[in-house]
Amino acid sequence: MLLRRLIPALALLTAVLTPVTTASTASAADNPYERGPAPTNSSIEASRGSFATSQTTVSSLVTGFGGGTIYYPTSTSAGTFGAIAISPGYTGTQSSISWLGPRIASQGFVVFTIDTNSIYDQPDSRASQLLAALDYLTQSSTVRTRVDATRLGVMGHSMGGGGTLRAAESRPALQAAIPLTGWHTDKTWGSVRVPTLVVGADGDTIAPVSSHSEPFYTSLPSTLDKAYLELRGASHFTPNSSNTTIAKYSISWLKRFIDNDTRYEQFLCPKPSGTAIAEYRDTCPHSI
Repeated sequence: MLLRRLIPALALLTAVLTPVTTASTASAADNPYERGPAPTNSSIEASRGSFATSQTTVSSLVTGFGGGTIYYPTSTSAGTFGAIAISPGYTGTQSSISWLGPRIASQGFVVFTIDTNSIYDQPDSRASQLLAALDYLTQSSTVRTRVDATRLGVMGHSMGGGGTLRAAESRPALQAAIPLTGWHTDKTWGSVRVPTLVVGADGDTIAPVSSHSEPFYTSLPSTLDKAYLELRGASHFTPNSSNTTIAKYSISWLKRFIDNDTRYEQFLCPKPSGTAIAEYRDTCPHSI
């Protein structure tokens, strides 16, 4: 008698729970752009991710920018990858931002660190060169078949950071933008539609956050997925050498918005804190 009463109850419980489990599993499997294992603090703070990488040099004779180096996952078994072009700052060369190449590529991206036509190029010129580099990467490069041309982003240091903002404004189809201690005379970016992580430094005397990174962030639309990360005890040139905080949140941002990978939201929202972070503001990523 007791068994007969329990069977309907168990059947009902199974019917209620099964769709939830199935939907959850389907949700995780539905993202075709997910690359790599589930992230942890250790995995995104590590100097290298789960993908072995290779690199290839691009000649300075190409049209539109000054050449550079492409870093990419060696294996193609995971499919195509999102890609990022990165510009150095005023008087800088790609060597000043080269550490970002293998570090980000090893997390499952194709990364193009570029040289500019002239080390004195201004931000808007660097913007055009970042976009030219992405076009070269997706259309002409030897690794073009590894790149998903619909999932692209831009990064840059100093005037390259200002160029990053201009490139995002010029090409709203981009999926992510990260200006690093950016410099630009234009302080208003209300027309940007690309998810943007603005990185500033509390000790920056060349592009002080009060007149650059903070107004950049504030001027971005309030409806935009955006964040402002201010590094503690850092200078304008902190992005020119390996930095775990920059890498951790840049990787999380690129994964979330180029790969649509919501597994990385945990590192962005609720807003992070710690001894390396002077300030963090955000709108919290909107779940897909």
